[in-house]
Amino acid sequence: MGRGLVLLVNPNKVHPPIAPYALDVLTTSLEADDFDVEVVDLTFHREDWKSCLSEYFGARSPVLVGVTIRNTDTVYAFEQRPFVGEHKEIITEIRRLTDAPIVGGGIGFSSMPFALVDYFGIDFGVKGPGEQIICDLADALVTGRDPATVSGLLRNTPEGITRVPPPSLTVPGRRAAAPLPAGQFEDRTWQVERSGMYVRRSGAPLKVDNLLYYRRGGLAGILTKNGCTYRCSHCVEPDAKGVRTGRRDVRAVVDEMQSLAAQGILDQHTTDSEFNLSIAHAKDLLREIVRRKHADAANPLCDLRLWVYCQPAPFDEEFAGLLAAAGCRGVNVGSDHVRADMLSGWKVTQKGTPYYTFADTERLVRLCHANGMLTMVEALFGMPGETPRTMRECVEAFMALDATVTGFSLGLRLFPHTPMGIAMAQRCDGVRTVPGLQSNTATEPIVLKPAAQCSGPVEYERQFMFDGSGNFRLVCYFSPDLVEDAGTVTDPAGRWSRSVELLWGLVDPADHHRVMLPTLAGSSEHDNNYADNPFLTSLNGLGYTGAFWAHWRDREAILRRARDAGVVGSAGA
Repeated sequence: MGRGLVLLVNPNKVHPPIAPYALDVLTTSLEADDFDVEVVDLTFHREDWKSCLSEYFGARSPVLVGVTIRNTDTVYAFEQRPFVGEHKEIITEIRRLTDAPIVGGGIGFSSMPFALVDYFGIDFGVKGPGEQIICDLADALVTGRDPATVSGLLRNTPEGITRVPPPSLTVPGRRAAAPLPAGQFEDRTWQVERSGMYVRRSGAPLKVDNLLYYRRGGLAGILTKNGCTYRCSHCVEPDAKGVRTGRRDVRAVVDEMQSLAAQGILDQHTTDSEFNLSIAHAKDLLREIVRRKHADAANPLCDLRLWVYCQPAPFDEEFAGLLAAAGCRGVNVGSDHVRADMLSGWKVTQKGTPYYTFADTERLVRLCHANGMLTMVEALFGMPGETPRTMRECVEAFMALDATVTGFSLGLRLFPHTPMGIAMAQRCDGVRTVPGLQSNTATEPIVLKPAAQCSGPVEYERQFMFDGSGNFRLVCYFSPDLVEDAGTVTDPAGRWSRSVELLWGLVDPADHHRVMLPTLAGSSEHDNNYADNPFLTSLNGLGYTGAFWAHWRDREAILRRARDAGVVGSAGA
């Protein structure tokens, strides 16, 4: 018996299923600290989740319950489906069944942690990587130590939700900055376990079943580093994961990849903010994979199919060759736009300077194809300054790349601690709306307050998810300079339908097979939103593996086959 039992719960019921990698990470650290760890995974208990929880707590009494919140919502401006209501229902049931304290965490949770601790009514929260903090919290609970001694922990107290200050971190050559009230844009490398291998299991009772997820979802995640040093205006990750890169030990990561491959999990996808942003580390990791493959023809890594997220730069010939040699099958690149004037205030470094041009995207696609790797290039329309002309220029340039698949998205979900979310709150200044702010459920103009005008982090974060009455109102943004009726732009719940129709019209119908486009309700069965997508669940029902976009060109034939087999949309329970 260990020092105490910690239960970790995955409340995510969206399909195709994505393995709760965070729970493997937490389990590894807690077990290393001599705690017993069990996982209740509700992904495959969509209908009977209450009985699943009741059965568990009827037999066990954990000292701590951790709940991972991977996504607050679909982060898809044309659907705006929140998940946190379902998560609250599950957490409320857990609270009914146990007196154990509950701690929340995860990347979605970390995008608005104070508001979610308040909304869920839980005891504790963790912003950013949780493996160090949850171990310290579990130790405090079993030893009787005050949780107020747990660095970085969010606490729900009678005086409100507060955060224990993190340890002082000194960046070489610079004085350590005082932490901000909500822990915004901090160095979180101290929160990351970087030296050891995360243990990944399959088929073990009350653990994450990675092989089952692979069979039902087609991919396994692999983390090589945590955090992001950039400041892209729409991205939550530098704030949620940390502004410095916590690089994991190369051998430990490859050990983990080899372990997954030995379990039959051959398609692995990087979950870093972007795989190539610490390119020397990425190259070292690829070299280690190649070294092991060459040293032993029976090594399971010889069958590895690697899929990676990248930015357009840095990406050179050596990197492309190493990716191919390591078994990379496809590269997903977030280029977002072609125009330098758009990217200059959008995709930037900490100093606010652009870090790539469209020529870098052209080079990446060319190098990938020369090395036998598939490519998906993504554009994101609707940022401030977007017009029909800028959209047309981007579509023409991206289609000329001849990537395997080109994805076009329209509209942005705003979060409280992204540069764009902060800027929109400042422009509203608590007294006015900003043209382009939109929510499908808005009943009045969206007026945001900057953090300085709010009573604290809870009030500031809540307004990006809820309206003043507590109803869901996910705040999004669409450029008001796009081709829309004036009534659409002035209506806080207006739908940018004419811009969707324009975007479809900019793509030659002969190219529709290799393009992902936003859709209006009923306009197409080929929606590129992930959650409960019929095409994606069909892929998995038919046994396809790998990145779903790699099969996008064949989607009509796959859907026909799925209908014939009776598996269309069969997410399962």
